Amino acid sequence: MSFILLYKNIKIEIYKIIILHVVLYGCGTWSLTLREEHKLRVCENRVLRRIFVSKRDEVTGEWRKLQEELNDLHSSLSIVRVIKTRRMRWAGNEARREREEVHTGIWVWKPEGKRPLGRPRHR
Repeated sequence: MSFILLYKNIKIEIYKIIILHVVLYGCGTWSLTLREEHKLRVCENRVLRRIFVSKRDEVTGEWRKLQEELNDLHSSLSIVRVIKTRRMRWAGNEARREREEVHTGIWVWKPEGKRPLGRPRHR
């Protein structure tokens, strides 16, 4: 039984170290929509369901509830929460940069002129 628990712990560590870093590469600059947040949560839940394979309890014969374990793990690993913290960290790094750099133009740029009337063109 301890071998199975160790096996799950290794899978969780692989998820944290490898999979999350690949999925979240460059997420500090993303602007997420609700649809993209939902897709990321679905991806995260699929991986977590693979880690916690549903099994039957040997004593009672009932199927184990995965949702409780996923919620326990999900509260500590929410992928959307990780993205939001990385975005805040990136914004803080950009705010501390020197004023002469190109990136600081984003913070101080003031657009000139007026926007055209009507609905924006569909691109």
